[in-house]
Amino acid sequence: MTANTPSELHKTVLKAVMHTPVVDMHTHLFAPPFGDMLLRGIDELLTYHYLIAEVMRVAPIDSGDFYAMPKRAQAGLIWRELFIERSPVSEACRGILTVLTRLGLDTASRNLDEFRGFFDALDVGDHVDLAFRTAGLKAAVMTNDPFDDVEREVWLRGFDPDDRFLPALRIDPLLNDWPRTCEKLAAWGYKVDTTLNHTTLAAVRKFLAEWLGRTKALYMAVSLPPNFAFPEESPRAEIMEDCVLPVARESGVPFAMMIGVKRGVNPALRLASDGVGLADVDSVVRLCGSFPKNKFMVTMLARENQHELAVATRKFSNLLLFGCWWFLNNPSLIDEITRMRFELLGLSFVPQHSDARILDQVIYKWDHSRRIIADVLADKYAGLLDADWAVNEHEIQRDAQRLLETNFRDFLSR
Repeated sequence: MTANTPSELHKTVLKAVMHTPVVDMHTHLFAPPFGDMLLRGIDELLTYHYLIAEVMRVAPIDSGDFYAMPKRAQAGLIWRELFIERSPVSEACRGILTVLTRLGLDTASRNLDEFRGFFDALDVGDHVDLAFRTAGLKAAVMTNDPFDDVEREVWLRGFDPDDRFLPALRIDPLLNDWPRTCEKLAAWGYKVDTTLNHTTLAAVRKFLAEWLGRTKALYMAVSLPPNFAFPEESPRAEIMEDCVLPVARESGVPFAMMIGVKRGVNPALRLASDGVGLADVDSVVRLCGSFPKNKFMVTMLARENQHELAVATRKFSNLLLFGCWWFLNNPSLIDEITRMRFELLGLSFVPQHSDARILDQVIYKWDHSRRIIADVLADKYAGLLDADWAVNEHEIQRDAQRLLETNFRDFLSR
């Protein structure tokens, strides 16, 4: 069927984008064998750090007293202050209402205990099935940190994998805190030294290769500060060039960089304390140009970086631009950034990932993002209609699948 009018076109595009299964290429979710590391339910949603930062601006309580409260009391405070005493217009608040509505709950009741009862009755298996089905997820890529003692033990013990939860090896401590990480590696039997001599670099490469093999990770990833630069005289740059990139190249896995987070802007807020800063796109350009046989995936946190990063992406086939990350995951910014990326990159990027830390967040993040992606894509197709280029339903479905799954899968296998 060919969509011949803007109205028909929008309906066809919305249907295709909303119903195409997605591979969520970056989350902080965990498969059920990781136990309590898989966060889920209404109290986890309400005490997510987005809402903690928001409530601390208005609640009659300081951060120390807030964090001393039990989680259910924290959630109750946030519900009262942000949903009852004020209209829940922020994206983080609206997202919770979307989750409840999509799960068939009556948000008009405003009854937190009723919502708790619904989630408390779900065992973990049923909850995962429900969340993935409601969100239209085919798979979610985890963030797997071999330096986290609890998570490490799960990998060493072994477990039956769930094909819906795909691994990615997160190496922030290795690149951002070498002295402390060196101590850990030494305690685990690796021959390392803070001086990064030949023996140490070989040991780090061995560690990375072993954990890529153990986890079967799809890619390696790191979150980097705004002042990240390459090249530079630093342990991070040396380990990246002499260890991470060679191992990634030999293993055929991409190296994902998420750049622009300022850690601990207000330490009293703990996980809610981070900010955003302008990053250096030229460092990404130098990496892609200097290591053409490596694959890079990049997202940046600052809105001001997005145009330059999209232009840089045009120049390198070994670079995949992905997502509207963290503070960019707001409708007005997703709309603006996605439009600009379509105009510069066509269909050769990944428009979104959920970055979900709580299972139920995939429901609202994909519901909201899909609608925006569909609106923008329909506008771009309307431009084709103006040029007498007809688009049919099969082509729209093909393009939706590229954006929501195939571009990521193809980049991994390239």
